[in-house]
Amino acid sequence: MTDLQFQCTGVRPEPFGAGPTLLFGLRIEEADHQPVHAIALRCQIRIEPARRQYEPEEVGMLGDLFGEPDRWSSTLKPLQFAHASITVPGFTGTTHVDLPVPCTYDTEVASASYFRALSRGEVPLLLLFSGTVFTGRDGFRAEPIPWHKETSFLMPVDVWRSMIEQYFPHTGWLRIRQDVLEALRRYRSARALPSWEQVFEELLATADAKGGD
Repeated sequence: MTDLQFQCTGVRPEPFGAGPTLLFGLRIEEADHQPVHAIALRCQIRIEPARRQYEPEEVGMLGDLFGEPDRWSSTLKPLQFAHASITVPGFTGTTHVDLPVPCTYDTEVASASYFRALSRGEVPLLLLFSGTVFTGRDGFRAEPIPWHKETSFLMPVDVWRSMIEQYFPHTGWLRIRQDVLEALRRYRSARALPSWEQVFEELLATADAKGGD
């Protein structure tokens, strides 16, 4: 069976994507240097939060994901980050490719909430590979990529922040129920507020004023 070895060599934002996208550099080696005609490659990427330490301010931002810190020994479970796929062109020996991984800034998605909570350092990732490799020196055959093929990678938090700032400069996203959105629209229209920022600023100011009474 064809023996493929995978290594993640780096990550960078995709500068021209239709939406937020990270490019993960992959080094792929066929151990016996048999010719590979192509690979239909799939990759599942998981966050492994238990593999890093957290600053006090980060702990406070992660309560919605993992609960109180005294429970973290049992709640710091892997988080799903993304699924991605790519067709790898033919090669012999070793090749290098970029794996495009679409990302989201939706704070209701656990991975995005986790990334936003981190102030510095690196995100421990596990890349799990599957798919089909097409190979053969004197013919053509298709073989599955074994499920145990994986590699770890530490992604700098600044890479994710740079990508989000590139696509959504100085902004963020919230997902709310349709009825709440309609109520906010009526509130904005009734007061002729020119932006959503002013809607939230006025509501926050009102709440602060009531809290001080």
